[in-house]
Amino acid sequence: MNDHSPINSSRRRALKVAAAGLGTLAAPAVLQYARAQSKRIVVRDDGGIYTKAYSAVYYKPFTEKTGIEVVGVQANAEPVAQIRSMVETRNYTWDMAKISQPAILLLTQGGKVYLEKHGLEGDATIKTIPAHFMSPYGVGTNVYSTVLAYRTDAFKGRKAPSSWADFWNVKDFPGRRALRKHPFDTLEESLMAAGTATSALYPLNIDQAIANLEKIKANVDVWWNSGAQVEQMLKSGEVDMVATWVSRAQSAAASGAQVGIVWNQNLWGVDNWSILAGTPNAQACREFIKFASDPKRMASLVEYFPAGVTQPDAFKYIKPEVAKNCPTHPDNIKSGVQINAKYWLDNQAAVMEKFNGWILK
Repeated sequence: MNDHSPINSSRRRALKVAAAGLGTLAAPAVLQYARAQSKRIVVRDDGGIYTKAYSAVYYKPFTEKTGIEVVGVQANAEPVAQIRSMVETRNYTWDMAKISQPAILLLTQGGKVYLEKHGLEGDATIKTIPAHFMSPYGVGTNVYSTVLAYRTDAFKGRKAPSSWADFWNVKDFPGRRALRKHPFDTLEESLMAAGTATSALYPLNIDQAIANLEKIKANVDVWWNSGAQVEQMLKSGEVDMVATWVSRAQSAAASGAQVGIVWNQNLWGVDNWSILAGTPNAQACREFIKFASDPKRMASLVEYFPAGVTQPDAFKYIKPEVAKNCPTHPDNIKSGVQINAKYWLDNQAAVMEKFNGWILK
């Protein structure tokens, strides 16, 4: 899907101008402008509200400024296999992708590296992004959180849950419960419910986590598999409390559902802009990443959803009543814990086998 058309007339003219020996400052500027007129980049994003927001805030304005067309392509699953295939075949359906830190590790550990080093650490815009949102192969663009959400109408007149221990406390907090049918997040929640401090969560004590899950297993009414399923359950009132990605709880609330969110002990991770290794459009991708990392521009995302902005200065442009719903608001992130991507990279297969064996009993 990359532009392999012959050099167009504007670029020919630019090359002739450069060859004619115009000033060293003018020629690169002309060349850069000419290249922009014939470029496009394809960006993988999460679809839905992300595509809508990114199109309005990032894609279209970037094209208007640079002449580089940005095409957003939806892919809902973590696209590690697709990226590997594109890089190995050098058939680039995408030039860059919005992916998680665990995905970055999967694509850069071992013999072959499937992502480009962005090399933007020293850029004036990028260097204000905190280090824990960054890696050599990814620039943090959005923080996502897993939280405890509950139907406020189900707890009307009684105390609502405020921790994972409360979720596990079926005596004092009766109601229909739902957990994710996957060890990611679920094991961390179980350990925090059992009293493990967020600072001591990793490496996970798998046996303890599963033993604590066993205590509540009979009271879990739904083991969910998708965010859409969670959103529907919150809207319909099928469950009273659920461990979920905060975006789904917020989306249900925006649709009119009576939903409360517990930020205490939230689990958060980072989505990154990453460039596919070998794409001929890598430099255009870097320009896009710098453009999309501007704090004021990033703040505009909250017009569409409570974004987990990675630029601290973005909060200067976000109203306080909106900011309190963002995963990276200081109050929210300080009460949570970062998902340990390296732990899951090293232990995923063994933990999955153990968890799946337990849940099928």
